[in-house]
Amino acid sequence: MSDIIVDVAVIGAGPAGIAAGVGAKEAGAEKVAIFERDWDLGGILQQCIHPGFGLHAFGEELTGPEYVHRWISKAREAGVEFWTNSMVFHMEDDGSFWIMNPSLGIKRVVSKSLVLAMGCRERPLGALGIPGTRPAGIYTAGTAQRLVNMEGYMPGNKVVILGSGDVGLIMARRMIWEGAEVLGVYEIMPWPGGLRRNIAQCLDDYGIPFYLEETVIEVHGKDRLEGVTVAKVDKNRNPIVGTEKFLGCDTLLLAVGLIPENELSRMADVEINPVTQGPIVNELLQTSKPNIFAAGNVVIVYDLVDWVSMEGERAGRNAALFAAGKFKPGERKIKVSGGDNVRLYSPQWLSGQSDATIYMRVAQPIEKRCKVVVEPGLYEKRLRYARPGEMNEAHVKLQDLQALGDVDEIIVDIKEV
Repeated sequence: MSDIIVDVAVIGAGPAGIAAGVGAKEAGAEKVAIFERDWDLGGILQQCIHPGFGLHAFGEELTGPEYVHRWISKAREAGVEFWTNSMVFHMEDDGSFWIMNPSLGIKRVVSKSLVLAMGCRERPLGALGIPGTRPAGIYTAGTAQRLVNMEGYMPGNKVVILGSGDVGLIMARRMIWEGAEVLGVYEIMPWPGGLRRNIAQCLDDYGIPFYLEETVIEVHGKDRLEGVTVAKVDKNRNPIVGTEKFLGCDTLLLAVGLIPENELSRMADVEINPVTQGPIVNELLQTSKPNIFAAGNVVIVYDLVDWVSMEGERAGRNAALFAAGKFKPGERKIKVSGGDNVRLYSPQWLSGQSDATIYMRVAQPIEKRCKVVVEPGLYEKRLRYARPGEMNEAHVKLQDLQALGDVDEIIVDIKEV
């Protein structure tokens, strides 16, 4: 049984993985292969038929399939190999891995460098601990999106949406378009989980009620969902007695968070950040294993697919340099820490070899003028507001970092002005 031998291997053919393949080829890698468990390319974007993609990457608004097929075309023109129906089921410590393919059977893939681009998955009902039965009619928002947009099935006709993640907001509008009744979107937090533009375009424009600090506390029904009980919650997110309300419905869609898909990362013994649940990376997207890079939602869940693609392309370029022996190991390891109001951020350390973009989310919303800062004195940018559902960026110039001298930690934060 012969091995598959490549210069750069990429796991995942979503927007990050395909862009990584393009970046690797543009950086000079001769043999680049992307391995995808699905039978088609594009990842989640196959089912995202709404517009809103590509403004940063291509300067125009595209649907998800239009956006990803531009990247697929670029990758094919560059000579990237695609292996679909190829499920990675085991990782070795050295970065090699094993795939199952219906035509080829079981094969080992050996590469000089590897890019992890498996994306993220939705948090299911079982992770929420909601009492009640488990009847048919309960779906994650992404599953419902695939059923409607790709398979041609309607999940139901009377819908409650739990959580205000962007896919849930988009599916609220989509269900209305398909003739369903959406009783409301219920969010346990005091602020929305998705982008403000999606709240305006998907809920406000269609008169869909949006309830903050309310949640589903019980599921009803035996074979098919018959309804849910919702209630208001206190500051500790516990249901308030006396506020319970029964809603008759046949469908419950969950939009309660996304989790980086990192079983393979853990199997490869890559160090995982306990907060983001993604690999710890530097500004070059290199993980704790020097030959393994990671990009996209497998690292931290981004707002925009354009950012995912840009990070994927950068990871692919650096993986190609590593494979060619041209990647210089970092002489420094500067820790990146979050300030009082930064909950999630990436990267977690800098090697001091290039400019760096740090992505972050606030822990608490600031609904007035504020600023992103990187201390000591590396960056400052004024903002009109900062919200947990909307990611922010900070840019650190290499020359400014070098001018600090022997600093071993920088701090990113978002503060009121």
